[in-house]
Formats: sequence, structure tokens, C-alpha cells
Amino acid sequence: MSYFVFGMALKRFFQKGLIEAGCDEAGRGCLAGPVFAAAVILPPKFSHLLLNDSKQVAEADRETLRPIIESKAIAWAVAMIDHEEIDRINIVKASFKAMHLAIDQLTTRPDLLLIDGHIFSPYFGIVHQCVVGGDGKYAAIAAASILAKTHRDEYMLQLHNQYPQYGWNENKAYGTAHHRNMIKEHGLSPYHRKTFGICKITEPGSYNKEKQPGSQIPNS
Repeated sequence: MSYFVFGMALKRFFQKGLIEAGCDEAGRGCLAGPVFAAAVILPPKFSHLLLNDSKQVAEADRETLRPIIESKAIAWAVAMIDHEEIDRINIVKASFKAMHLAIDQLTTRPDLLLIDGHIFSPYFGIVHQCVVGGDGKYAAIAAASILAKTHRDEYMLQLHNQYPQYGWNENKAYGTAHHRNMIKEHGLSPYHRKTFGICKITEPGSYNKEKQPGSQIPNS
């Protein structure tokens, strides 16, 4: 069973009759900030013309979808792992941990987890199915991708207010040319991932701690 969106079919379920939670993450490839993950259980007949992989949906449309998904979902949850833990355990493990934390918070226990990607760390007591490109194939994973992305973007806007020189309001801490140039000019902020790319060879930097306080990580 499926419905059409942007010329492609998003499937409503992997196996009929099961309670399925779609899981996805956002921010895995960023140079700074946390990784976010979401888990979403959609009603069997849920559909929306804008729903798709978050990377294929305009920012304004993602913001339109977020409250719709959150109000219509049977259950949903979002979790994050911060930059320090990412550096300690690596981004793959951090992404899986964020997904596990999101699943922990679901108020309805799923029978099956639909995971975007090709690998996953098993969640005790619930079987999972990995789906490469799943955020463009299954509605529940697409919905999770929207929530993970919008919640992380909101969080990065808070960090941008503390460290505006890096342009996180625009690049959300991805390694754009502007972001890399600002790292070279200003050094690292307290939120940069020191095991990632250019951050590995850049010293913690010349930002003004008095003007740009960064000792506290905002609540998600």
C-alpha cells in the first residue's frame, strides 16, 4: 500500500499488520553540534503530499510538516547525542545511540523498526529492517527524517546566536566553504567536533568568550 508524492511512491508499511516505527538521523556529517535522531509511528492511513526525504523537501515545507507529523503520529520522539560524545565514541555509534534513545521514548512500542541506511545496532527486543534510501521509500522513515532535521536545525539556530561567525543559521554546521574559512580565521568553537575533517588540524580558537558565551549547551 502506498501513496504518491513528488512523482514517487512512499510505502506506508513494510509488513502489513505490524506496528512500525521509522527511524532516521540528522547531522551525521556536520563539523559541529550534535547528531539528532527521530522515531515515528504513523497511523496506517496517514498521508501528506509534501512528505518525502527531508533532503528533498524545502525548509518551509519541512516546517509545515513538523507539527502535522507530531500531532497526527501515533507516537514520536526525538533524541540527540552531543559533539563531545560523538568525539568519544564516533559518529556511527552516536547515531545509533541517538536512535535508541528516541525509540526508548516512544509511548507505543513498535513491532518493527524501519531504519534508514544499511547497518544498525540492534535494539533489544524489537526486530529491525535496514533500508538504503529508506527516507525516500517509506513514509514513517520520511517522517522521522523531517523531525530529526527540523529539531536539529532549530537547535543549531540557538548555537548560531552564540557563535554567529560560523554561519550555522545557513549551513547548520555542514562543511561549507564559508564554515571552513571561518574555522581557519576564528579557530574552533566549543561545539566543534574535534575528530572531524578540518577540525582535527585546527586549534581551539580565537573566539571571544566574553562576547560569545558557550559554556552551556541549550536544551533540545
